[in-house]
Amino acid sequence: MDRTALRRAASRAGVVLLTALLAACLLAPGRFTSSLDVRRNGQFRFAYSGELYFLPLMKSERDREFVAKPCSDAETGQTRPCSREEIAQQRDAWAAQKRRERQSSAAAAAMMGGLDFDDPKAPEVIAERLRRQKGWRRVDYKGAGTFDVAYDLAGQLDHDFVFPSIEGFAWANALVMISPRKDGSVRIDAPGYAPGGGMNALGGAMAMGTRMAGAMASKTESEDPPAPAPIVDGTFTITTDAPILANNTDEGPKKAGGAGQTLTWAINSRAPAPPTALLQLDPD
Repeated sequence: MDRTALRRAASRAGVVLLTALLAACLLAPGRFTSSLDVRRNGQFRFAYSGELYFLPLMKSERDREFVAKPCSDAETGQTRPCSREEIAQQRDAWAAQKRRERQSSAAAAAMMGGLDFDDPKAPEVIAERLRRQKGWRRVDYKGAGTFDVAYDLAGQLDHDFVFPSIEGFAWANALVMISPRKDGSVRIDAPGYAPGGGMNALGGAMAMGTRMAGAMASKTESEDPPAPAPIVDGTFTITTDAPILANNTDEGPKKAGGAGQTLTWAINSRAPAPPTALLQLDPD
């Protein structure tokens, strides 16, 4: 295989790999409030209100239209107006990159329930899927991969609970997980409420994919600047009348009404770790 063919193969492999890694981190919170109430008898109520980012939509919308990059003088390095020929070359390179990305769309669609994030109708398809599921009270698309949502669901902790669970999206990452154990304890993890809202994991996955693709062949095109990271700013509060066996809040449990206690986490770039707690429910 000659060097040109190797580069093309590496580029295609890199696009497929990055698409798969991006799919592994599909969701991230924005500005939000979230709460979980757990009773000793196993009854619970979970709520989330605010922004919810679909990260692949952020990238696809940013890259949907061609935007010429600045040109610079070869001797001075100073920015100058691009010639028509240079703009045409940039447009051709951009179109070639778009074709390579479309070649990986079948693999991405298989992981995302047949949905193509490059389709302008994709946000409304996602919104409709969420609206027909229990718990979703409001789902409005604001643009730039951002949805304004309200979710509220109550039930009994006789099984695991994951938020969000999206019909047809086998690879949607969990923001919150509740796991009942045989001994009556319940573990609560909020990996999606991590520092940076999961964007650190996305950045690491993207970097890993870039390194693996680069190991196959040298890059022939300059990289576009990354999209600005979304703002993550929220709170997560657990209220319970059950004994709290463990938690990683800064201040520990605080008394609420009666025998109740609350745990509160601030979710932002300064948060040291994603929230976690362990509660002891009454035996069956």
